[in-house]
Amino acid sequence: MRSHRATVRHIVKSVLSILAIAFLLETFLFNINYFTSAGYNTISLNDKLQLRETTDDQYQITAVNNVLEFSNLNTEVHNIWLNFDYRQPAQELTVKIQFTDEAHHTYFDSTEYTVGVPNVAVSTLSDQSEYINLNTTGLVGNLRIEVVGDEVQYPIKLSDLCLNAHHPFDFNTTRFIITAGLLALAFAFRPRSAIYRMRIVDEPRTSKAVIVATVAIEICLLSSFLFLGSNLVGVATKDYNSGSWDGVSLVNSFEVGGENAQQYAELAKAMARGQLYLEEEPPQWLQDMSDPYDKGARDEAQKETGEKYLFDVAYHDGHYYVYFGVVPVLLFYLPFYLLTGANFPTAIGVLIAVIAFVLGCSALLDRFARYHFKRVSLGLYLLLQIPLVMCCGVLYLLKFPTFYSLPIALGLAFSVWGLYFWMKGRASARPEKWYLLGSLCMALVAGCRPQLLVLSLLAFPLFWRPYITKRRLFSPQGAREFACLIGPYLVVAAGLMGYNYARFGSLTDFGANYNLTVNDMTKRGWNIGRLAPALFAYFLQPPSVTGVFPYLQAAPFDTTYMGQTIKEATFGGILACLPVLWVLPFAKRILQLRISQRSTRTIAGVIIVLLFGGVVVAVADAQMAGILQRYFADFSFMFLAAVVLLVFIVNENLTPGTTTQNLLMKVLLTLVTVSVLYSALLCFVPETGWYSDVYDWAYRNIIETAQFWT
Repeated sequence: MRSHRATVRHIVKSVLSILAIAFLLETFLFNINYFTSAGYNTISLNDKLQLRETTDDQYQITAVNNVLEFSNLNTEVHNIWLNFDYRQPAQELTVKIQFTDEAHHTYFDSTEYTVGVPNVAVSTLSDQSEYINLNTTGLVGNLRIEVVGDEVQYPIKLSDLCLNAHHPFDFNTTRFIITAGLLALAFAFRPRSAIYRMRIVDEPRTSKAVIVATVAIEICLLSSFLFLGSNLVGVATKDYNSGSWDGVSLVNSFEVGGENAQQYAELAKAMARGQLYLEEEPPQWLQDMSDPYDKGARDEAQKETGEKYLFDVAYHDGHYYVYFGVVPVLLFYLPFYLLTGANFPTAIGVLIAVIAFVLGCSALLDRFARYHFKRVSLGLYLLLQIPLVMCCGVLYLLKFPTFYSLPIALGLAFSVWGLYFWMKGRASARPEKWYLLGSLCMALVAGCRPQLLVLSLLAFPLFWRPYITKRRLFSPQGAREFACLIGPYLVVAAGLMGYNYARFGSLTDFGANYNLTVNDMTKRGWNIGRLAPALFAYFLQPPSVTGVFPYLQAAPFDTTYMGQTIKEATFGGILACLPVLWVLPFAKRILQLRISQRSTRTIAGVIIVLLFGGVVVAVADAQMAGILQRYFADFSFMFLAAVVLLVFIVNENLTPGTTTQNLLMKVLLTLVTVSVLYSALLCFVPETGWYSDVYDWAYRNIIETAQFWT
């Protein structure tokens, strides 16, 4: 402590300063409505309400009496307070407000050249949303308040309606913590921060401690985000998802989603009974169809018979099959079912896979930084690690932690750990066990997300020189090591081929073409016309932004491809939305620099394979499936990893402390900040099936926390 007294004192003073600033911001800036409304003259309109009163002195808004209108107010109106009874069923209401003032003698709406008073969302269980600030001119004459929308649950109980109400003081602990965290990040990554002078090679203990702490914080944030979307988690306790709690267990699982969401769980049950197809029998009309993969014909037959069929499963020879990778079932669902008799909660599997990915990704990045580069500072490592794990698409997988996301997340986790074990084996005198572990992880990707097998091509730049160029393969030791590299692939391939043959009579048929989905996969094929719109959406489409939190919205999509395009909501291409990838146009010059300085081509080869693999996977996804936001996770990691290595190369050629090196760090900090901000905002965009859709009244609290001035 004596030797580090100055450092400890500096850290303590910095932490206290950050907390003090966050406290002042929360108290004064984020509660600005409290101070601005303190001098208002509150006017109650309760006595002017023409609504039926209930026995508990509440006013009822009904479907036939949902308009509140007041005339001849002749007063200034700064805000409206709609005090809804919190004891009624929670819901989000859309309220339309109109008024006349000194600038408008009649009610006004949007026209071709103007925008009227926008509708406002009010949650009956969010106190902050019940206060609506108005921007009027002079005295308000008439005021009209209407509850609009077709999905309103009437009657609505209203306790009070006031004008110019005093906004309550609200110290939001979550917002305070977030503010303190953002200030801490800004302080840690400021241009003159000590982390840019601390090389991880020279100070391994300190750098590893900081890296471990950073990863721990990331895992906490990722876990918190997943559990926020409680409607998709599938676990319940006394206080969490309490409506699905069994009243006995400390934690119990429950089914979320429809029948389609239980595919993996149903396959586990079938496997426990010794069969590979799902137990549910397809309807007879489906078995009698000449082409069961024609969705239009299926829908017509379903209407005629009234018998439903399972959607998005493989149908073959009179049975339903699961065409998604089988490894998640063997890893999670089957053991869980055999032990508990219950369905494994898919969201927990996604969280486990994402945490494993973050840990493996961080370890792999650390391996490259410490053993292939000498000048990587702790600051540079963290500046690249954060977007690598936060901008590669796993946040979106956590947003929708369904069985669609699980094989992608698990495939990414196996990939990074496989690469890490390979890298560790390359530096070991006895690498056999590391090669076995690495190749086993890489091979298991085929049973999760086959597209990600393209990362196995990294074996060529990693092992070509020692085993082919130096002919180590032809020595007894080298042959054993090479067998450890190849063996797991052969074993896993044999298992998957046997699994495929037992189901479909083919060693290489995974069943994707038998999918009962929105198009006929048996006839989809490959069409070059699909590539242009898909590559534009995946790479080049600019984000579509608004002025309202979370500022992002689904990007528009138009195409000249005169055929069926499979498309879900996407939010911009990675090259347009992740500025950290703007390093890629300089890749050729950076690679030439590396090649001119090294006799080996390992790092250059790794970068080339990553870029090549990313393009191949994006094209394959577009042709085989379509354009979906979760597919960004298939290839984004490859481009981000390539950028990491490119920046490492540039940094290696710059003298620490020079103007050029400082400029690089400032530019990189800006690019990373925008990239991470985009990825974070994407987490809160309202979408069908997510928290904002199922619990819109609770999502309103998030909006009010961010838009504190409304």
